[in-house]
Amino acid sequence: MPTLVEVSADPTADRPAGAAARTRPVRRRGRRTAIAAALVAVVVAGVGLVAWQAVPERWLPWDTAEFPQVDASELTPGQLRIVEAVRREHAAQRPGTFFSEGADEPWCANFVSWIMRAAGSPLVNPHSGHWRIPGVYTLQEYYEAAGRFEAVGDRAPRVGDVVLYDRSSGFGQHTNIVVAVDGETAVTVGGNEMGRIRIHSLVWRSDGGVLGFGRGVPG
Repeated sequence: MPTLVEVSADPTADRPAGAAARTRPVRRRGRRTAIAAALVAVVVAGVGLVAWQAVPERWLPWDTAEFPQVDASELTPGQLRIVEAVRREHAAQRPGTFFSEGADEPWCANFVSWIMRAAGSPLVNPHSGHWRIPGVYTLQEYYEAAGRFEAVGDRAPRVGDVVLYDRSSGFGQHTNIVVAVDGETAVTVGGNEMGRIRIHSLVWRSDGGVLGFGRGVPG
């Protein structure tokens, strides 16, 4: 009797009916496995597409702007110091550890803290009293305790304001600094945006990830 691995011109001609029947479930299982794998691939691709579409455009790698031309005559001295500090660091593109005192950690809030200190308006960590506030939530606590936090609404942000984003922003909590405002569009500069210091345009009123602003840039 020929075995199941034997090859013949007609694979079923010289096999008993039972032997031929035993080979069919194997072929059906193979087809079912292939179909299941194809369905999984379609579902994964669909989920990936939805997730990618859910990311705000301001975070996409190609959605970056040039550093804006700022009219210094329209700014207070405090605002101008912030803009100039941000401009220098954007050009230098130093690593996150520079702003984090050597700590290897997410550094968007450290970047904001460093800029404010360099501009002569240092923050105060409510837990340690230090100038560096490494967490976005603690940064919000600082502004709230100082009476300088304002939830997003109809009032436009100003140059030098700190934008605070909640966890729905696409990449979790985040923060950056406003360097220009034109109507409902603000130009922001932030650290740890795709691992770099980057410039983006933010439609602040309609961006669901914006929680509010840290206000009150001293003159």
